[in-house]
Amino acid sequence: MRLTETQWRARADAHAARMRVWTLPHQRRRSRGEKHPVLDFLFTYYSLPPTHLERWQPGPGVVLEGPSARRFLDRKGYHEVDGGVALDPAAFTGKQARTARYVLRLLEATASRAPRLSCFGLHEWAMVYRQPRDEIRHAQLPLRLGSAGTDDVVESLDIRCGHYDAFRFFTAPARPRNALQPTRETQPELDQPGCLHVGMDLYKWAYKLGPFVPSELLGDCFELAADIRLLDMRASPYDLSSLGHSPVRIETAEGRAEYARAQAAFARRAAPLRERLIGLYRELLGSDHRAAREVGSGSH
Repeated sequence: MRLTETQWRARADAHAARMRVWTLPHQRRRSRGEKHPVLDFLFTYYSLPPTHLERWQPGPGVVLEGPSARRFLDRKGYHEVDGGVALDPAAFTGKQARTARYVLRLLEATASRAPRLSCFGLHEWAMVYRQPRDEIRHAQLPLRLGSAGTDDVVESLDIRCGHYDAFRFFTAPARPRNALQPTRETQPELDQPGCLHVGMDLYKWAYKLGPFVPSELLGDCFELAADIRLLDMRASPYDLSSLGHSPVRIETAEGRAEYARAQAAFARRAAPLRERLIGLYRELLGSDHRAAREVGSGSH
């Protein structure tokens, strides 16, 4: 594919404007020393700098035409080609390929499973279970039910969190209450598409590809993560009324049903993004991945 300078500049401007809806408020809050218990997560837990999120990348197989395309030569991974500038396939290093093989295995395994919708967001409750008030992560927010009420919810409901990067933040008393004991090694066996954190992590698996992910796909994954994060916190034990957000009261049967419906909707929204990432990872790994799959299939 070839893009004229008018075409690619329009795409670059559209992507930057789309992402600045999120990045500019974050940068203003940071300059004032303000914390946002919902949205900071997108820029702290996830490590892509806001300026990189705003930066448009065409992705593989696209030639950028026009004199301004030479600015891309100042970035890693680009080279001159006949009539323009494009990503250099040789810039996809062996180290990136090793990471990509792991991520692709994780994405493919997740895509093969049906969503499970029975966790009800209790991971956030397990992160504050029996925790001293001054040690709670978002101590600036009150707990809707207070400390004792929060602990009662954890003790009255079954916790079924299978995502390691949520489980690792459980308090010590909450860990034995979880039906699963996930580890980093078991992540490919346990990640499933109904998990909110698995859906948010599509953003991470997008930016891990650096310039090799088209920014339109990166933006789609980021916006999904932002929307999921809001549900994650609305269903948490925290009172977000000061931020204008109503709770999803998962301590009630009605709240758990509301959470499961939203969870299922996010799983449906995430599925095509996951497939797009799988296709991109397969393309980048190319014959190396196909050979590995053939060997694996022959061993069963």
